[in-house]
Amino acid sequence: MNMPAPKNTGGAAASEITRPPRPVRSPDKRRNRRRRGLAGLYQNCQSALQSVRANKMRSLLTSLGIIIGVGAVIVIISISEASTASINSRLAGLNPTEIIIRPGSLARGGVRQGAGSVQTLTQADADAIASQVSDVSAVSPILNVNGQVVFQNQNWSTTVQGVYPDYQQIGSWQLQEGGFFSSQQGSDAVIGQTVVTNLFTPLGIVNPVGQQIRIGGISFTVVGVLATKGGSSFGNADDVVFVPFVTAQQQLSGKQFVNSIDVTATDTSQVNNVQAAVEQLLEQRHDIANPQNDDFTIQNQAQILQTVQGTTQTLTILLVGVASISLIVGGIGIMNIMLVSVTERTREIGIRMAIGARPRDVMTQFLVEAVMLSVLGGVVGILLGVGGGVAFSLLTQTSFALSPLAVLLAFGFAGAVGILFGYYPARRAARLDPIVALRTE
Repeated sequence: MNMPAPKNTGGAAASEITRPPRPVRSPDKRRNRRRRGLAGLYQNCQSALQSVRANKMRSLLTSLGIIIGVGAVIVIISISEASTASINSRLAGLNPTEIIIRPGSLARGGVRQGAGSVQTLTQADADAIASQVSDVSAVSPILNVNGQVVFQNQNWSTTVQGVYPDYQQIGSWQLQEGGFFSSQQGSDAVIGQTVVTNLFTPLGIVNPVGQQIRIGGISFTVVGVLATKGGSSFGNADDVVFVPFVTAQQQLSGKQFVNSIDVTATDTSQVNNVQAAVEQLLEQRHDIANPQNDDFTIQNQAQILQTVQGTTQTLTILLVGVASISLIVGGIGIMNIMLVSVTERTREIGIRMAIGARPRDVMTQFLVEAVMLSVLGGVVGILLGVGGGVAFSLLTQTSFALSPLAVLLAFGFAGAVGILFGYYPARRAARLDPIVALRTE
């Protein structure tokens, strides 16, 4: 008897009824698989460590490139950070609102001479800036006079600068003893610590305030002693004597022109506006129609700070790049030795694959060995690099500075080199034919 075919009551419902159930993975199976993976990784690490111990000298020579590279990177970064901290501490005394105006260069016969070869700036220019440019808090012309400073039987050759009283504010000068002079003329003088050390310390005088010194045969009374400011790329800031500008011009120099004019803006946000206004005013006063023919140069301290910091960063990047080449060379050495190791252990690889090891297991074994060589070299390199940085700080009497991030990056790069250059030998070992490998003597 023919039975009637069952009716299809609905596509979606029928599909759900006839679809076989999905297999559900047991949590225990996933846990066991994870355990087997960890156990295999642990065995590979043990095997790699045994291989390193069995060939200690070869392992050391293989990791030498990594050791030198990581150590060099650590030392360079340490020196760079210590130098940057030292430079920043010295530049911290600079006034970020200060603008420096210097004489320009002279062109003769198509040949343009160096900056300052033409004298065009005057005291009148400084006074005009003070009275006509807005958002200016202080202005001072600067007149340099190289003079012999004499006190009793001691003498010292230093730079004498004629300045306005506002120059204390412009240069952020702090006083250790006494005060700054308050007039553009007079017989007062403010001296730096280097001058104190060479003139007064040999005579046992602790506080020179009130003492009489002679500069170019002119007598001056010390009214203030500057606090230590330290040396910089611009010279020794403590080796200086400040005297009133008019006195320096009339009695010590006799020059009509000044060496520079220093200006400070009321706020850092106004520095660029003040600089542009000063440039326009000086062009009008000097009858300059084309800005390219300016007989003066203007630079603000923010530009100096950016230039110095940018140069330091560029130099650091260059040195780190050079040191990183050692890591690449070390990686090539690791790849070379691992290829040799694959050739030497061909029969061992064949036996492992014959008793059930998968190509992935063989590849993991050799990759772990390459990474271990690289990581061990990185650890030794970090220790040597930190030791080298500490030794440098002790020899140069500077503070030791090293960012933990730099150490982590160097260590991570060493591990990445091991993976990168160990992949090809490991893959080559995994692709060996077990039968051919077993026949190899």
